[in-house]
Amino acid sequence: MQPAPPAALQLASRLKHLRQHQSRLTQAELAAAFSKEGKMASVTISSWESLKSPKLPPVDRLRAYARFFATPRSIEGQPKLLPFNELTQDEKKECEKLEAELLRLRSAASGESPGEQSTFNRSWLFRDGARVTFVCAQLPDSVIGPLGDPENPNYTKLQTYADVDSLMELFGHIRAENPAATVHFRTPPDVNADDLTGHLILLGGVVWNEVTNRVSELANLPVRQVKDPPLESGEIFVSNASGEERQFWPKWTDESEKVLMEDVGLLARVPNPLNANRTLTICNGIHSRGVYGAVRSLTDAELRDGNERYIAENFGDAESFGILMSVQVIKNQTMTPDFNSRDVVLYKWIQDAT
Repeated sequence: MQPAPPAALQLASRLKHLRQHQSRLTQAELAAAFSKEGKMASVTISSWESLKSPKLPPVDRLRAYARFFATPRSIEGQPKLLPFNELTQDEKKECEKLEAELLRLRSAASGESPGEQSTFNRSWLFRDGARVTFVCAQLPDSVIGPLGDPENPNYTKLQTYADVDSLMELFGHIRAENPAATVHFRTPPDVNADDLTGHLILLGGVVWNEVTNRVSELANLPVRQVKDPPLESGEIFVSNASGEERQFWPKWTDESEKVLMEDVGLLARVPNPLNANRTLTICNGIHSRGVYGAVRSLTDAELRDGNERYIAENFGDAESFGILMSVQVIKNQTMTPDFNSRDVVLYKWIQDAT
């Protein structure tokens, strides 16, 4: 058996020190506290603390370590793992500091490049463990196929959803980032009040998704979608910056407007206007290509780290920000926008918390 890398032993020693000297908990007690976000046995804690052949904890468990040991309140009474949003500002800073330390050790132990990604939050990681609900546009009856008819013996409900590509792409990513969270997806007719007060993700335009229309109004975004008669296939974006209106249009390969060359996508993150302790994220577009591009900007394995870095550098800790982006379509393939490339970000805004 090959000896464990020094960084792996350092990580194991650090985890053991946190448990024994900062909390004085047994492995079983710590495992019970962590089981709130996925069942864990004490033997797992033991394998991570082994100074002979330690196993590397998953990234989400190291983030749980950081959150747990960032505050003495975790061990007041029954040991418990507090949601990130319940930490004080000082505790959040301590959590982020400890998380960065643990992830650096893990990266060194695994031989992976740590990169900047581990030092700032992932956009689709919801640390508080609250429920996440997608609200997707529903296709109008005139375009729903036969399998979308409830009376058809082969009825498939997803046949009634618009932007299914975007839904499946982002649903899988969020489930992977938040394994302990409850994640639902709905169309507007199926939405209930509880769906709207968790972390809310709106997919699709305002015409087919009245929830997007209504909640966007409540969020008071500096961009809106409007129907313009020359464009029959979607709704253009309009911004109002410094009192000047600006319009954003798709581009076509020819004047017949039959082959899309470039769409416009929207990615916006603000506090949920129906529950300020949760987030509202809007992934939208003039057409479905724009919606998919907005989604892929933060899920594409090749480009998401660079795009996350762009968000961190341009928006920092702001609670409200948004990007209108160019989404290229090449040979009917939607290309992932690279925020760091020229002319991809068409318009951006930031609003600091007051």
